[in-house]
Amino acid sequence: MEYNFLKVEHNDGITVMKVSAPKSLNALNSTILEEIDDFILTLDETTRVLIITGDGEKSFVAGADISEMAHLDEPQGFEFGRLGAQVFRAIETLPIPVIAAVNGFALGGGCELAMSCDIRIASSKAKFGQPEVGLGIIPGFSGTYRLPKLVGQGYAKEMIYTGKIIRADEALRIGLVNAVYEPEELMDKAMEMAAMMLKNAPVAISLAKQSINEGYDLDADGAIGLENKLFGKCFATQDQKEGMDAFLNKRKAAFKGE
Repeated sequence: MEYNFLKVEHNDGITVMKVSAPKSLNALNSTILEEIDDFILTLDETTRVLIITGDGEKSFVAGADISEMAHLDEPQGFEFGRLGAQVFRAIETLPIPVIAAVNGFALGGGCELAMSCDIRIASSKAKFGQPEVGLGIIPGFSGTYRLPKLVGQGYAKEMIYTGKIIRADEALRIGLVNAVYEPEELMDKAMEMAAMMLKNAPVAISLAKQSINEGYDLDADGAIGLENKLFGKCFATQDQKEGMDAFLNKRKAAFKGE
């Protein structure tokens, strides 16, 4: 599929996907969501870390496209929300690490896109918010589900009920992002983090992600049991044998993702 609103770069196991719709500050419409969906579905094993960011200096993703939403009826609104939720869930469940490099406005659907990623780092100029109630709607791309998990119900309800926009330093304080960097450093820091991940066993990272994501909603016994199962599964991989042999023989491991 040829993309009109995505820019994709591949670099030695790291893929960067930029949402690029400068006239609307990268706002998400159905076409962009379908392009992201296709992109996620067609990622192959050469991508071991994915970085998602926005094109330009002002915006990561400024939200969902209000000009498209304004004329939707109830069934159409449901389908639009379902599409966004489906795409973001596909990102969340990718078997590889996904880093959001939030370079500017991450509002509404943009904040929800960032939250579907494993890790969020932000430019000092980034701003976050769920301002949907000011438009007569609620967050529709899983924002009411993911935001409380990241920052707790109190902060999530405050952000959603007031619709207020917060700066990157506040997002860091409440745990919405992992780190804040100057704008000119952001992509370099994202690439540095991705490069650190590339040094480790791909299968182990994938199983760790599965254990964290699936275990989060289980009770303690269920989550620990899942971890035990996936821990055991590591010992059926060549990466485990390579990693431990390299450690014992004081050499650098050469993981193959097997």
